[in-house]
Amino acid sequence: MKETQAYISAHQDRFLTELLEFLRIPSISADPANAGSVRRAAEWMAENLKKAGVDHVRLEETAGFPIVYGEKMVDAKAPTVLVYGHYDVQPADPLDLWDNPPFDPIIKNEVIYARGSCDDKGQVFMHVKAFEAMYAAGELTCNVKFMIEGEEEIGSNNLSTFVCAHKDLLKADVILISDTAIIANDTPSIDVGLRGLSYMEVSVQGPNRDLHSGVYGGAVANPINILCEMISSMHDEFNRITIPGFYDGVLDVSPADRAAMAQTPFDLEAYQNDLGIHAVHGEKGFSTIERASIRPTLDVNGIWGGYTGEGAKTVLPSMAYAKISMRLVPNQSSEQITKLFTDYFLAAAPKGVKVTVTPHHGGEAYLMPTDSIAFQAASEALAKTFGKEPVPTRGGGSIPIVALFEKELGIKSILMGFGLDSDAIHSPNEHYGLFNFYKGIETIPYFFSNYNELYQQ
Repeated sequence: MKETQAYISAHQDRFLTELLEFLRIPSISADPANAGSVRRAAEWMAENLKKAGVDHVRLEETAGFPIVYGEKMVDAKAPTVLVYGHYDVQPADPLDLWDNPPFDPIIKNEVIYARGSCDDKGQVFMHVKAFEAMYAAGELTCNVKFMIEGEEEIGSNNLSTFVCAHKDLLKADVILISDTAIIANDTPSIDVGLRGLSYMEVSVQGPNRDLHSGVYGGAVANPINILCEMISSMHDEFNRITIPGFYDGVLDVSPADRAAMAQTPFDLEAYQNDLGIHAVHGEKGFSTIERASIRPTLDVNGIWGGYTGEGAKTVLPSMAYAKISMRLVPNQSSEQITKLFTDYFLAAAPKGVKVTVTPHHGGEAYLMPTDSIAFQAASEALAKTFGKEPVPTRGGGSIPIVALFEKELGIKSILMGFGLDSDAIHSPNEHYGLFNFYKGIETIPYFFSNYNELYQQ
């Protein structure tokens, strides 16, 4: 890897310039107004894969946004690594909370501020540059396939269809993904688990029009009041979710594993200070780390209705809405949880209102074995570049497609991310450290080298 690392050092400035160009494309998959920009991001990624030396690069069209595919097959006897990532990003709202325009990246104190800088443009681009370096240096020891999608932030529905229809094209020995975080820049880690997801939208309809709150208030059901009561009823005084059957099948983590998790470096005071809160909150009987990784959740992601403009308007609204997500753990089925939520919410509606429940997207939780050669290759790569062994951790986020990869392709995934939990992904002022960007490019080639060596043994 000596020549590869020398190439990386010599081209760091160019790598950064290219990433900033990528970040300027507002590829918000959830917003139809940005559809042209999402496709432009796909085309940009395809062109950069070609420049890096990848063969057979093309846009695989779907019913939605295209999938960028490319490959480099160097040896029939070598293992094949399938690199997955996504070029779409979350909406940037609320824009007034950004310190700089979200698609006009700036660098402050060795940190890139832009939407997508960490999730996932900065991280997936590390793989393109690591490949370029290995190939240019003549040290690419594995076959590589790239599959980079544009709908991860809206559920990856069309990727699922593509995977099921192209199993031969996607044959590989392992899937490598950088869309997760490390504990800290001086404490590397590897996510060995992800939570699943069920995402819902609900509405409550009352009267057939907005009403004067003085004339009708107290006599007609207020949809916002009703919605708040219904949402509040879904947690008890111990912050456990009250939906019947919600915890059925939840995989209990052994006392030994919980004790091991407790050894993970974690500063509660620093955690609270970073978030500007005075206390943590969650399910009774579990630590903050456990609540954010091994326990299921139910959270309101947005709620609206009635008058929200400047000044006062004494209105009793006719409609109220909310978006609700549930993070799931192993042995919970997103389809079953969606049904349980729907049944509960419809049954909880009082007379006088009409409730609608609309499922959006979901996915299953995932656990990665730590006794595989892929995990060993990743662990040794991180130890090489960070100077210490990585800590196995369980992530709180969801990458629903990972479970589908295993189900349909029979391939395990390695979650070797380089972000930080404090990078404000999905939030205003998302950022990604230059240290993390460059460390990822430095580390990925060692994974390839290690994996090939272990595979050949």
